[in-house]
Amino acid sequence: MSSQDITARAAPRSHRKLPAEVNILLVLIGIAVVFEILGWIFQGQSFLFSWNRLKIMILQVSVIGIIAVGVTQVIISGGIDLSSGSVVGAVAMVAMSFAQVSTYARAVYPALTDLPMIVPLLIGLGCGAVVGLINGWLIAYTKIPPFIATLGTMVTVRGFAKWYTKGQPISFPTEGFAWIGSGMMPVVIFILVAAIFHVAMKYTRYGKFTYAIGANAQAARVSGIDVERHLVKVYVIAAMLAALAGMVVAARGQTAQAGMGLAYELDAIAMAVIGGVSLNGGRGSILGTAIGMIIFGVIISGFTFLRLDAYYQEMIKGAIVVAAVVADVHRQRKRRKTS
Repeated sequence: MSSQDITARAAPRSHRKLPAEVNILLVLIGIAVVFEILGWIFQGQSFLFSWNRLKIMILQVSVIGIIAVGVTQVIISGGIDLSSGSVVGAVAMVAMSFAQVSTYARAVYPALTDLPMIVPLLIGLGCGAVVGLINGWLIAYTKIPPFIATLGTMVTVRGFAKWYTKGQPISFPTEGFAWIGSGMMPVVIFILVAAIFHVAMKYTRYGKFTYAIGANAQAARVSGIDVERHLVKVYVIAAMLAALAGMVVAARGQTAQAGMGLAYELDAIAMAVIGGVSLNGGRGSILGTAIGMIIFGVIISGFTFLRLDAYYQEMIKGAIVVAAVVADVHRQRKRRKTS
């Protein structure tokens, strides 16, 4: 074998790109280091080496992270889901109404109190599945654009949450139901959900079909995939994960209000986009979204740590999301040129 052959074979190896998740992780490390330096300059203390701060940060974003796992699958399939935040509010209300203790005189359903934890959980997940079924059916079978379909359900479901108890909050859950929001349980639930769907998206037919549909729905249909049926599954799973997040939020605060989950869908989409999920569909991963969730949490916690006003935080957060989308568009154009 000549030296030219060796050089020719070695060249591609030297140009191998790092996995997208590694690049996102490097971004996370860079942002964390910047906040650490700014912390010592402006606050005279460490940003990273504070367990209480890190604990609060991860708890704040873990619930939205559960939603982001479902939203990631929707975006990879080539769609979008704007109804997640409304599902959080509606399911929180419904589930909490079936999780109240009998000692509370103003229970929503006095004859259905002190129920086992599994009952409100199943009811909540069922409500989420219904919303997801409506979203999926509208998008897959009536061909309504996902943005319009889920925008409609977002408004409708939020209206249902307000109507359910005429805007009155629901409180006094059983200890069993409150347990799913206690301590670090929201984080544990997020890790379990992320692990399950990381495996599902990477190693099962469900994941392969989702990527195939997002990359090219017509080609997926020609290859034998029932695109419409699969899309319904994706939206049902996303809505059920939003429902789970709603119950965790309600259990954590031990109260449910119709306004819960406001703008959660936007934060979940931001986490996915920051984590490398392409809005064009067909690209992204649950692992990348998990890292994007942490980046999102670090940014919010860092701004709070530096005592930056809330409206500045919102503007910078929006700019970061736009920058992530611009970077994705740039990657797509570069890929088309090289292909």
